[in-house]
Amino acid sequence: MLVVWPEYPGGGKALPFRQFVLKVHSRCNLACDYCYVYELADQRWRSRPRAMSPEIVAHTAERVAEHVRGHGLSDVEVVLHGGEPLLAGRAAIESLITRFRSVVPARVRFTVQTNGTLLDRGFLELFSAHGVRVGVSVDGTPEAHDRHRVRPDGTGSWAAVRAALTSLRAFPEVYGGLLCVVDVDADPSRVYGSLLEFSPPAVDFLLPHGNWSAPPPGRVADPAATPYADWLIAVFDVWYGRPVTRVRLFEELLSVLLGGRSGVEGIGLTPTAQVVVEADGAVEVSDILASSSPEASATGLHVARDPFDAAWDLPDVRAGRSGLAGLSARCRRCPVVSACGGGLRAHRFLAGAGFDRPSVYCPDLLRLIGHVRSRVAADLAALA
Repeated sequence: MLVVWPEYPGGGKALPFRQFVLKVHSRCNLACDYCYVYELADQRWRSRPRAMSPEIVAHTAERVAEHVRGHGLSDVEVVLHGGEPLLAGRAAIESLITRFRSVVPARVRFTVQTNGTLLDRGFLELFSAHGVRVGVSVDGTPEAHDRHRVRPDGTGSWAAVRAALTSLRAFPEVYGGLLCVVDVDADPSRVYGSLLEFSPPAVDFLLPHGNWSAPPPGRVADPAATPYADWLIAVFDVWYGRPVTRVRLFEELLSVLLGGRSGVEGIGLTPTAQVVVEADGAVEVSDILASSSPEASATGLHVARDPFDAAWDLPDVRAGRSGLAGLSARCRRCPVVSACGGGLRAHRFLAGAGFDRPSVYCPDLLRLIGHVRSRVAADLAALA
């Protein structure tokens, strides 16, 4: 999940970026049917280099160092992403880590988000030596996983991911958690139980990316239906009764409902503090926005010539960091907006009309938040 950071009280100068997502390899060895990089609107990956070059790595490290010095930051997070980042190879990844830590005058925390198929002992030992945390994408049961997360020839990837997770459990200092995309056709209890078999320190459940012009499966056909809320509620009730691992979506909902702040995108009104650097050095607002249209995430900025501060005044950056003011009028009137935050900005898109509308998941978010709030209220009443 993506780290976010609050605005200054009362507005004023925007807070600095604290999370830098680096697309170290722009290709992937899987062909997941829901992938927002390859299967949705944005096909710019075809014209980008396969891997981030040493020159772009050096420019990016200098820009992060510049940002750190300019804002007096004591720590930042660098997320190695893709495509599939491990395709870059161990030598390139170790060189990148070493470069950043030698140039950036702050603590640099590294995380990797991988599909797990290439996560062998060599990578695990490398990540352990450099204090890198690893998140693995896995969609629950073998059947659910292999329905979506397939190789280019159509064969499943479950067996390789299971082997990687078995090895990863022997490196608890590296094991960051699991990321699972919700499939409403899969049994939620079985999916959650399958994930727990790998003893994850945390689980992230993600809604499949879609919008009003390209709806996710089962979302818009019946506007009154809430299939994604129903699925998540089934997992929440099991988790809430016995939280054996962290489930960030539920934890962040509980936090905002109890008056706290959210630490993930798509929950609450806390603005994002993330910026993306593509393999060719292009600076983007959020690569997820490109799932709606190729232009939605582009900034025209490049690490070879532009500081990250230059992104602050861009309209899409301002919209994503302006909290309640950046939402549609309907969202601003909603009684659960402080918890929902309008959902992910990418999920609000309609071709020809932009992002000025509620999330395509609005009914699901409303029902899920209402259910969680009711459970919390019942517990608080019992303690009174």
